Amino acid sequence: MLVRLYRGKKSGFSLIHLLIIIVVVVIIAVIAAPRLLRQQEKGKRTSSANDIDSLGLALDIYASHNGMYPSTEQGLKSLWEKPIIAPIPSKWQGPYLDKPILKDPWGNEYIYIYPGKHNKSDYDLLSYGKDGAYGGKGDNEDITNWTEEE
Repeated sequence: MLVRLYRGKKSGFSLIHLLIIIVVVVIIAVIAAPRLLRQQEKGKRTSSANDIDSLGLALDIYASHNGMYPSTEQGLKSLWEKPIIAPIPSKWQGPYLDKPILKDPWGNEYIYIYPGKHNKSDYDLLSYGKDGAYGGKGDNEDITNWTEEE
């Protein structure tokens, strides 16, 4: 008896198909990656601006309770712990934040200065941005609670 072998069409991918798929995926990644990174950086800048707004609101409430803003030495820590450095506020009613905001999205501490150099009547609050250094343009631009005039 003769047995016939069936040689039908095989299913699956050939090596050429896999190479084409890999090339297409690499091309898409090369095109999409910079856009995704720009969006991620934009999100960090927005998050930092929101943090500065939240810290500013908490600082204003602190000042309304205590008659003045915390000193530079007391710093932002005074928003969730009563200061032990003079001038010690007698009417501290904190914490003024639900959770401490210590660092910006790039891992650097927010800068708080009272009295401010840019806001003479109150405080300066800023993040140095992606580069962690004063100044910069684009993603490295500082995020502040004041507007720079050119």
